[in-house]
Amino acid sequence: MLKKEIQIAVEKGEMLPLMEEFYTIQGEGYHTGTAAYFIRIGGCDVGCHWCDVKESWNAELHPPTTTEVIVANAKKYAETVVVTGGEPLTWDMTALTSKLKEQNLRVHIESSGAYPVTGTWDWFCLSPKKTKLPVDDAYEIAHELKVIIHNKHDFIFAEEQAAKVNENAILFLQPEWSKKEEMTPLIVDYVMNNPKWRVSLQTHKYLNIP
Repeated sequence: MLKKEIQIAVEKGEMLPLMEEFYTIQGEGYHTGTAAYFIRIGGCDVGCHWCDVKESWNAELHPPTTTEVIVANAKKYAETVVVTGGEPLTWDMTALTSKLKEQNLRVHIESSGAYPVTGTWDWFCLSPKKTKLPVDDAYEIAHELKVIIHNKHDFIFAEEQAAKVNENAILFLQPEWSKKEEMTPLIVDYVMNNPKWRVSLQTHKYLNIP
């Protein structure tokens, strides 16, 4: 394809900057411990200083890949697909999710919610960031709210975000990995005192899997 044709296809969501894809065990949040095929899309300008996949930020580093190829790979492995990033909603997710649903796959997303919601999702994990807050639609459709706790002030931010999501969203607090020794005990205490919340851990890191 010509460079201009590729650019148009990416703008339409027919091609996406694919960073990596892999079959593993879901490590965080509500679906912890379940098998899923992860599709990591490049591109993010939310700019979390503690992000553990900063190599995903620059979309130009990751080859534009057709949604047909991505879906063909995904259906070989799993019944559940998790689209993550980077920030996947940087791109139009309509074509990708339509093709995944055509294969009868369950389609999940992990997103900061910072961009307009596109695509059809069976599960929407909203992980808001202070640097670029979610759009209203993300709060309305979130099945799960996962707030990363890096310092004590993040508990205040978590409550602010919990007040904005729909009443059915399941609430999680997760320690930022580099601060897990310091913040995990505080999260445990907070959840015990505020039982509407649950604890989420990055169990895949403890298990030493992707």
